[in-house]
Amino acid sequence: MKTSLFAIAAGLAAVPAGVMAQQAASIPVVAASAETQATDGSGADGAVVVADPADASRSLILAGAESAGIDVFDLAGKRVGTHKVGNIRALDLRADAAPGGGPLLAALDGKDNAPKLFRVMAGGVPAPLALTGIEPGMTVAGLCFSRSHRDDTLYLFLVGDKGEIEQWGLSSEASGAMNGRIARRWSLGSEIGYCAADDRGSVYFSQEAVGVWRFAAEPEAEIAPEIVDIVRLGHITEEAKGVGIAADGRLLVSDASANRLNIYDPLDGYAYLGSVALAAGTDQVEDGGSVTVAGPVVLVADDDNSPEEPNFKIAGWQAILAAAGLPERPAVPAPETMPLARPTVETVPVETGGDAADDPAIWINPADPAQSVVIGTQKQSGLYVYDLEGKVIQFLPDGRMNNVDLRSGFRLGGRDVTLVTASNRTTKGISIYVLDPATRKLTDVADGLQDTGFKDPYGLCMYRSAKTRKTYVFVNQSDGKMRQWELVATPAGKVRAKLVRDLPFETQVEGCVADDETGMLYTGEEDVGIWREGAEPRGGPARTTLAKVADNPALKDDMEGIGLYAMADGKGYLVVSSQGNDSYAVFRREGDNAYVGSFRIGADMAAGIDGVSETDGLDVTSMAAGPAFPHGLMVAQDGRNVSPPENQNFKLVPWERVAKALGLEIGQ
Repeated sequence: MKTSLFAIAAGLAAVPAGVMAQQAASIPVVAASAETQATDGSGADGAVVVADPADASRSLILAGAESAGIDVFDLAGKRVGTHKVGNIRALDLRADAAPGGGPLLAALDGKDNAPKLFRVMAGGVPAPLALTGIEPGMTVAGLCFSRSHRDDTLYLFLVGDKGEIEQWGLSSEASGAMNGRIARRWSLGSEIGYCAADDRGSVYFSQEAVGVWRFAAEPEAEIAPEIVDIVRLGHITEEAKGVGIAADGRLLVSDASANRLNIYDPLDGYAYLGSVALAAGTDQVEDGGSVTVAGPVVLVADDDNSPEEPNFKIAGWQAILAAAGLPERPAVPAPETMPLARPTVETVPVETGGDAADDPAIWINPADPAQSVVIGTQKQSGLYVYDLEGKVIQFLPDGRMNNVDLRSGFRLGGRDVTLVTASNRTTKGISIYVLDPATRKLTDVADGLQDTGFKDPYGLCMYRSAKTRKTYVFVNQSDGKMRQWELVATPAGKVRAKLVRDLPFETQVEGCVADDETGMLYTGEEDVGIWREGAEPRGGPARTTLAKVADNPALKDDMEGIGLYAMADGKGYLVVSSQGNDSYAVFRREGDNAYVGSFRIGADMAAGIDGVSETDGLDVTSMAAGPAFPHGLMVAQDGRNVSPPENQNFKLVPWERVAKALGLEIGQ
């Protein structure tokens, strides 16, 4: 269940006093298979298992030994090495994540208040890697890795002593060094001591005095908390500490003050499954710290090990399940992934925060395609014109522009011009401009206010009839009303809009695109699906369903922007923003518009460009736009724009990257 922190707090206040963590029943004790020798340093905090693929029994344990750095133990607990690489208090590991391959180790150096990265060599030797770009804005208390199941980007979470959370995207440089780029920041308000992520889209944070939380690990996801368990009011007595994640999906959490480990099932609403204590002989783990579940091996930090010799207890996950009376189960399968296309350019962010950027339109410069532009709406203030490097050419503060489109070949003042229209929520009208190909700037040519008659004009698209050479504009609003106007030149060199028909829908519509060659109009009804009908004012094909959200599991409402990649002989593709799952559905232009597949736009951390999520508007063209986009491009609004967290913007993706992701054709 997702909810706000305020709602959670209010709900906890209403929990009856009888629902408390203390359990009268005795807790089963699991005998540790081994315990490590005492660390060489002042404490024990954080451990990982470096697996030996040839012989699992030769796997090694790397452990945080605080003042002594990193200790290396075998699975029997015998120390085989110590590496004084800092004051190490937390560790995490990802196999094959180091530059060029091999295990990548992250360690928190408390002395420098900074994460350090190492390539793990033979014998568990941590070889330092240069790390640039990460400058924590807090006193760091813990860390954990997360690998995106969407685009394979590796992230490092840092957590702070005042509840701060920072997520950093990592990339490798040609030199072998690694670079960090901030993806997002948020806070839980009080100290977070531990975190763990499962690479299936979840990250867990443990607040000692509060409890354990789950968040989506994807930086493009909404920051929405989910409760795993709460101190005193749930099954944690007084202090929550380390969190371990088993391959089968279950969680192992240190209920430190009760000297036990709690087991939870995220696949069953974080159900509490029971608790166990862990002991090596008569030495039971007290105030257990970090918890690691690495395949069949469980490691628990025992910082209070008697007699004041901090170490790690080693146990089997199978033994813990057996003691708790729980069955074994298979590993949780990796999440299904969608094909991926990565952007090469992003525009300068819009000037205001919140929901601002919305819809783009692409103009291809016939004289010099590399000098083409992207026009983007800012629905709080106006209209942007960007070059193909994402830089601002012009900004028009003409009102709350929602959607934009353009058509060339309109006859005005004795010459053919490119008309740009936008739905203006300030004037409740249609704003009309001419694009100057020399300056690449817009000039208002509307013959006064072109009123839509709508309370809140929303979506917009244009159509140029191959039959009559007339140019039209469609505008809709959130209640499902949609209208079509013909654009007419006046003797004074202005343009006015003449209403020609109404096209009502049952519920909210916005995104639309018209195919000038085939005379078809495609409209997205946000919660329902995609419709097609004739774009001519009279005599065209009747409205029929192209796709319904309910019939295609790859579609997740809202259905937002729609773009057309038009090729020769009527071939091509429709691209639709499936906003609910941050993806883009592709349909064939020809025939019955068969569904081809879906893809996402992922991050390119090496290039410093994040992925795209929560897209409103998009546009697509098959026309070459210079050497950077030889087969056309797709432009998508980025509703979150993380890495670093900034105001919304637009991302540019070469069409050949989309085509490669889905096996599509490309325009010539």
